[in-house]
Amino acid sequence: MDNKAILKEIKAGDFKAVYVLHGEEPYFIDELSDAIEKYALEEHERDFNQSVFYGKDVDFAVLINDLKSYPLMAERRLVLLKEAQDFKQLENLEAYMESPNLSTVFVVCHKYKTIDARKKLLKSVGKNGLIFKSEKVRDYQLGEWIQNQVKSLGFGISSKANMLLVESIGNDLGRIVNELNKLSIFVAQGTIIDDVLIEENIGISKDYNIFELTNALRNRDLLKALKIVNYFESNPKAANLVIIIPNLFKLFSQLMRIHFLPNKSREAIAQSLGLHPFIAGELINARTNFNPKKIAANIALLHEYDLKGKGLGNSSATQGELMRELVIQLLL
Repeated sequence: MDNKAILKEIKAGDFKAVYVLHGEEPYFIDELSDAIEKYALEEHERDFNQSVFYGKDVDFAVLINDLKSYPLMAERRLVLLKEAQDFKQLENLEAYMESPNLSTVFVVCHKYKTIDARKKLLKSVGKNGLIFKSEKVRDYQLGEWIQNQVKSLGFGISSKANMLLVESIGNDLGRIVNELNKLSIFVAQGTIIDDVLIEENIGISKDYNIFELTNALRNRDLLKALKIVNYFESNPKAANLVIIIPNLFKLFSQLMRIHFLPNKSREAIAQSLGLHPFIAGELINARTNFNPKKIAANIALLHEYDLKGKGLGNSSATQGELMRELVIQLLL
């Protein structure tokens, strides 16, 4: 069951006795646990019927005692175990999972990594519980995910604005949602969010950002690329090598793949690389600017400057100087 279906059940008041929420993506775990916390109890019921424990601090006996307690003047109790990845006795909950207190809703939030499916803990959840594996939204899915998120808020979004968010924020779903929620305060329902609105309300420059740097390099526009690097040097929060290099690696990896794809139509490339057709079209145009030999050399350069940016083989150059050197060499 996906997160949307689980949310629908929660909002309808259909609760399981046990929820095990685990996986690499913390956003969906927080989304579901927050929804359970919101809908499981009325405000006036929480003082006596809700407990929140943290994996690093909780005592096992205290947790079990709380799970087995009965609600006071309410239909159910709610017990949340947050940061469960730090709970050393997690597997000892197996017996409780097999026969839970049906008047308690127990939520286990295990973030940043999955629980081994072979563990008895997951197998013991059975018919009284629900297991949700929270997986990362892959890079090629992020644009579509943002589009759906924007649509759910009652807005539209332009391709460029979408790409600005993808390239500037990356796979931080929580931050993307927070920024979109803030934006929704200032714009009317039905508005198409464009790059100007992004710049004015989120603080991502529509002219000086990683998306535009990638465009400049793709088009071999050294002057524009250096202007953007100068902006980054003056505004360190806008971007740094740690963010830039993975984006440029993605660009050159995609160009290399396009060189060797048998079908070089925009639609075929979009499908093969999992890209928006607009981006696929831009890459097709850029393919002639970089032959496979130059692309391979650029990928090696990116690896070299990734190490330099982390202090290996670099004793004095600043982040700005390294960015400038890298951009020049990528286009030589």
